[in-house]
Amino acid sequence: MTIPDYQTLMLPVLQLAGGGEQRVIDVVDLIADQLRLTDEERQTLLPSGRQRVLHNRIHWAKFYLTKAGLLSSPGRGRFAATQAGRELLAQKPARIDVSTLMRLPQFRDFYRNEGGAGTSGKADAASSPGPSDADTTTPEEQIETAVQAVEATLRADLLERIGKNSPAFFEQLIVELLVAMGYGGSHKNAAGQLGRSGDGGVDGVINEDRLGLDRVYVQAKRYSAGNAVGRPDVQAFVGSLVGLGATKGVFVTTSTFSAQARDFVKHLSQRVVLLDGPSLADLMIEHGIGVRTSRTIEVRRLDEDFFEEA
Repeated sequence: MTIPDYQTLMLPVLQLAGGGEQRVIDVVDLIADQLRLTDEERQTLLPSGRQRVLHNRIHWAKFYLTKAGLLSSPGRGRFAATQAGRELLAQKPARIDVSTLMRLPQFRDFYRNEGGAGTSGKADAASSPGPSDADTTTPEEQIETAVQAVEATLRADLLERIGKNSPAFFEQLIVELLVAMGYGGSHKNAAGQLGRSGDGGVDGVINEDRLGLDRVYVQAKRYSAGNAVGRPDVQAFVGSLVGLGATKGVFVTTSTFSAQARDFVKHLSQRVVLLDGPSLADLMIEHGIGVRTSRTIEVRRLDEDFFEEA
């Protein structure tokens, strides 16, 4: 089955807490076992790759249950059902979700003050139905989804702007990126080497490290979207590497590579990396090439160590 949303996880979390004090780390495994989640589902990460989806959703289920007064925290990393929580379980609810919690004054006050989705500070909290059950993602998932949407638009914008500039600009962009990634030493050294080769199928060569212990040959092609680089172009590049006695190469394009081109480089004695448009844009974003920070949002969490008494 798929990983349940955080509202669906509220009842299992409260049920486990109703059986006695629990540790968050144990509850994650117990719920995963109950739901018969696969290893892949248990290890699925948020888009940022910094936390498992299941752990994040259980964290938010526990957070909202605590704000509703149904859970308490008797110790660091531990939680248990309160009297109110046990009373709710005694009613044998089929499901606990935000709409259920909105019946509790303590949670209504919290949720209204937090500006939760589906509520209004001007609305009558007692009659508000609360957010729709369709809102199944945690706040962190919503943030990461929004970031993904912004970056998807940014990737498209970057590739469009690259396509409108000159080949010389594209060459300089590759220099900036490779230097930002730690190749080529200084901008001067990298610019002096890239674009100088003139060998058929190779646009330039750049040091792999500042000491020049090894070198990487580069080919760059500005292709329009939908015009994939095929095997013949990649094969010509590899042929040039062989002629130069080179063992490493990077083929960069603003479009994509055909399946035949990608399959061709899998079995070469040389190490050849195919860098397509989306990957190029991702690296530009990661290393700050052609982009600037518009806004920085810090997401803070409770520091358990701070509140741990000696």
